[in-house]
Amino acid sequence: MLPLYFLRLDFASPIEIVAQRILWSLLLCGLLLIFTHRIGEVVQVLRQPRRLGLLALSATLILINWLVYVYAANNGEILQASLGYFTNPLVSIFLGVLVLHERLRPLQWVAVTLGLGAVVIIGIGYGHPPWLALALAFSFGTYGLLKSFTGRHTGAVTSLTIETLLLAPIALIVLGWLSSRGQSHFTSHGLDSALWLASTGIVTAVPLTLFAAAAQRIPLSLLGMLQYLAPSMQFIIAVAVEHEAMSTSRWIGFAIIWLALALLSSSALLAFRRRRRATRSAADVQAACTDAAEVH
Repeated sequence: MLPLYFLRLDFASPIEIVAQRILWSLLLCGLLLIFTHRIGEVVQVLRQPRRLGLLALSATLILINWLVYVYAANNGEILQASLGYFTNPLVSIFLGVLVLHERLRPLQWVAVTLGLGAVVIIGIGYGHPPWLALALAFSFGTYGLLKSFTGRHTGAVTSLTIETLLLAPIALIVLGWLSSRGQSHFTSHGLDSALWLASTGIVTAVPLTLFAAAAQRIPLSLLGMLQYLAPSMQFIIAVAVEHEAMSTSRWIGFAIIWLALALLSSSALLAFRRRRRATRSAADVQAACTDAAEVH
C-alpha cells in the first residue's frame, strides 16, 4: 500500500521525503533497540570496520532504492515500481550466479530468460528501457545480496539502525539546505504535514520488523511467494486507482513476468519437496539402524 501513502506526501519532493524517512526511521529503530536492550549490538558493529563497510554499501543502495521508489510513486510511474519488484527475484538469481557462482536449475534458467525477454518487450513499448524498474530491481537485489553477508551476524532492526545512522548526516544537510531555501514542507501544512512526514519512520521500521519475524517462523519457499503480494497490489493500484495506461506491450510483458515467477515458484517448491523427502528418508534409515542395533 506504500504508493497510496507516498501519493499523500506529494506536497514534498522525493529528496525531502527520503531525508525525513531516514531520520524518523533512525529514531524509531533506536527506540526499539533501547526498549529491547539491544543497543549494544550497534556499538559492536561500529567497532568492526568490515561489517560497517558492508552496511555503508547497503545504506547507499537503500538510499537509491528509496529515492527511485518515492519518485515513481509521486510521478505516475507505479507500474514501473511494480515491475521492478516483480523482476527483483530474477535479479537476485542473476546476482547469485554472477557473484556467488550458484548453479541454476533448468526452470530457473527458463524463468530468468523469460524475465529478460519481458523487460525488452516492455522497454519497446516505452520507447526506452524501463529505467525506474531496473533501478529498483538491481538496487534492492544487490541490497539483498549484501544482507546475505551481514544478516548472518546483524539483526534486521540493528542493520537498519546503522544504515540510517550512516545516512543521517546527509539527511540533515539536505533538510538544512531545503529549509534555508524556504523549500521545507515539514510544517508547511501545519500539524498535518508534520505527522505525515514523521510517520515515514513507522512505515519503514514496522514492515521490516514484521518481515524479520516472519522469516524466522515460516518456510523460505512460502516467504518467497508471499513477496509477490506487494508488487501485485502495486499493479492493482497503478491500473485501478491511478489509471495508468496498459498498452498491449505492457500486458504481454507483465504476463511473461508472471509466467516466469510461476516457474520460479514451481522450481522452489519442487526443490523444497525433494529436500524434505531426502530428510525423511535419512531419518527413516537412521531410525531403522537404531532399531536394528537395539535388537542386536
